[in-house]
Amino acid sequence: MSVFNVSVAPPDALFGVLAAYKADPAPNKVDVSVGAYRDDTGKPWVLPVVRKVDGILKDDPALDHEYLPITGLPDFTASSAKLVLGESSAIAEDRVSSVQTISGTGANHLGALFLARHPPTSKADSDETTVYISAPTWPNHRQIFANVGITVKEYPYFEPKTLTLDLAGLLKSFEFATPGSIVLLHACAHNPTGIDPTPEQWKQIAEVVIRKRLFPFFDCAYQGFASGDLDRDAWAVRYFLSLGLELLVCQSFAKNFGLYGERAGALHVVSADPKTSVAVKSQLALLQRSEISNPPAYGARIVAKVLNDPALFDLWVKDLKTMAGRIQLMRKELYDRLVALKTPGTWNHIIDQIGMFSFTGLTPAQVALITKEYHVYLTANGRISMAGLNSHNVDYFAKAVDAVVRAV
Repeated sequence: MSVFNVSVAPPDALFGVLAAYKADPAPNKVDVSVGAYRDDTGKPWVLPVVRKVDGILKDDPALDHEYLPITGLPDFTASSAKLVLGESSAIAEDRVSSVQTISGTGANHLGALFLARHPPTSKADSDETTVYISAPTWPNHRQIFANVGITVKEYPYFEPKTLTLDLAGLLKSFEFATPGSIVLLHACAHNPTGIDPTPEQWKQIAEVVIRKRLFPFFDCAYQGFASGDLDRDAWAVRYFLSLGLELLVCQSFAKNFGLYGERAGALHVVSADPKTSVAVKSQLALLQRSEISNPPAYGARIVAKVLNDPALFDLWVKDLKTMAGRIQLMRKELYDRLVALKTPGTWNHIIDQIGMFSFTGLTPAQVALITKEYHVYLTANGRISMAGLNSHNVDYFAKAVDAVVRAV
């Protein structure tokens, strides 16, 4: 008998869907589950600017494989902060503590761990540290915070009847949150719904965050990838910054650089003053040292090279527009086909949503049927990755959706 009293953990839902898709021998199968960009042939796409930098790095005689500093490659962290925070006074005033992380997941974990050790001071000593995450949300958010001992609660985000943002429910939930609570906000391209607040709605959210003394924790995984406009996709973060708020930003370069396997990300903590910022970075370094010691170098070198070279940066922006544009085209193609088929229901949410994911409104029963009868693979909550659609399968997918909506 083993000394370990342990049961088998449930499989990851998303990767379970992907495994089922790969095992399906059907020739017409469609995968709209995976959260990774695909080109119009359904294949992974290495950004041209990344291929170019690959060649530059390969031929660099000074390149080595030594450890990076604990907090990461300085050129990477500095340029990453400027990318998401913009021309913020927080950077000029040395109030930003930036640390390279294991992509966005690592940034979320390090940020959560830091707040578990050093909770916002507006929280009463007797209160537990609590984070509010959107419902629905990226499943990892709940697990990441629970793993470091932070209590997880949900705030309403999605209105299923209208397939739109439940702003009233969100604001009401924040009104009743305990001062010092953490509120996790998706900077753009909300995962999994694809529904983002408008600037006016963001202003309402910021007002209650300030008045209730809540701590903003931004997850920014899709800057530039969502709309093709880097500034537009960072608007919410920069607006909160302009109000003088202390906050935290998790940043990933998986989607917008296609560096999924390189795990390049960053955590930025904005403090009220330089002295606090120095202390924050020292504590982040202490936590990082005990977990990964030093972050991986290659992906960070690619990103730093692009962000610090104007010509390469311009090429990257072009690549971003290519990816965002293809996804926007697929939204329109899918919407047009559903309208042409007179599929029951309204489908304008397909084109109103933004980014990689769309909450289609399909029920679990309809999802089960579309997988069984049409070999279309997606998560049970009806979320699809628009990147899984292309000119070769969008017609088939639309007809399958039409069939299951009529049948169930």
